[in-house]
Amino acid sequence: MGHQYDSNEHIDHSLADEEKPPLDAAPTNDPFGDESHGEVKYRTMSWWQAGMLMIAENVSLGVLSMPSAMATLGIVPAVIIIIGLSGIAWYTGFVIGQFKLRFPHIHSMADAGELLMGRFGRELLEVGQLLFLIFLMASHILTFTQQFNTITGHGTCTIVFGVVGLILSCICALPRTMSKVYWMSIASCTSILVATIVTMVAIGVQAPPDVQVKATTHVNFADAFLSVTNIIFAYIAHIAFFGFISEMKDPHEFPKSLTMLQVADTSLYIVTAVVIYRYKGADVASPALSSAGPLMAKVAYGLAIPTVVIAGVVFGHVACKYVYVRIFRGSDHLHSNGFVAVGTWVAICLSTWTIAWVIAESIPVFNDLLSLISSLFGSWFSFGLPAIFWLVMNKGNYFANSSKIFLTLVNLVILGIACAICGLGLYVSGKSIHDSASTASWTCANNAQ
Repeated sequence: MGHQYDSNEHIDHSLADEEKPPLDAAPTNDPFGDESHGEVKYRTMSWWQAGMLMIAENVSLGVLSMPSAMATLGIVPAVIIIIGLSGIAWYTGFVIGQFKLRFPHIHSMADAGELLMGRFGRELLEVGQLLFLIFLMASHILTFTQQFNTITGHGTCTIVFGVVGLILSCICALPRTMSKVYWMSIASCTSILVATIVTMVAIGVQAPPDVQVKATTHVNFADAFLSVTNIIFAYIAHIAFFGFISEMKDPHEFPKSLTMLQVADTSLYIVTAVVIYRYKGADVASPALSSAGPLMAKVAYGLAIPTVVIAGVVFGHVACKYVYVRIFRGSDHLHSNGFVAVGTWVAICLSTWTIAWVIAESIPVFNDLLSLISSLFGSWFSFGLPAIFWLVMNKGNYFANSSKIFLTLVNLVILGIACAICGLGLYVSGKSIHDSASTASWTCANNAQ
């Protein structure tokens, strides 16, 4: 099941000389195979459609935690960290695109793990990526409960709102191709942009004249690094990149999609964090929409409903698609609209979203859940593993010339950063979850700030 990597397979190091295959031809060992006669076709996205999907996936909950992180760290350190992490994420995303071109059979991090470490690597990264994606789905269900508690004034039990979010997410996740999810992503991008602008305007209008903002702050290590992990959360979309590239018409155009993502998200993060912190000060909440005041918070959360649901659906789609392709790879069911194919897809969606709902009810603190996700999973899938991919692709050429030496050092540094984020992040997020034990899990209580 899946491509078995031959350790004797030659790794060609001349990516620059690689010829593009015809757009209507299936790449060698493509995860979706020959689609010419299939009822369901997957390789249909243009680069800008992929870019919109990536923006919808990435620019959602991450932007809502930025002002709080800036309040903890101060304006100067926060902006430096946002720009620095953006640059690293841009580079590691580009490496993932190059790795996919080198090994077209790769559809997920688990496929890459098999290439790196055989069967053990596949199983390790398979479990890791599914847990990562399900935790991301959980963060969206958690935010869904917070926004509906805010909108309705805690109109009913929080667990009920969680179940509503679970059902709505399952329904939106029913399309099997990324190109159909793309149309929902337009609503998601518009939603978060409008909600963020409304929040900034509302906070600016209501701001008292004596708001205190700081260029730098004095804060203990645990709180500072917790805020750093919340910024990292805004750049952990890489887990889905292999899946996105697999459904592009021309995978060689992925760098355009990546550029579209990085320019859009970094600009929005900086503007949002600076403006909201400037007018709200140290009291800014996370998610930031809660800081807009009682009435405008309801308006902002209402406008953000498509983002909270759809961005979670994109993560859920990647998780479900991986399981689906793993089950039916090489089978006619993959391109079928028959009962077995559709029924299996629905069952996978329902199962994964139910697990996500359980996690959301178990870790009901927004910042703590984001920090845990970033530390345990984002550190490796967005930073550590891409650095390893580069080292694999360039094995034997690390010191071939000055540029190779420089890039070797860069990737080793990124690998070190990933290790630091994972170790230190797990410590501070675990400490924060422990210290927040008074916030009960599985409760009907209002979790809106």
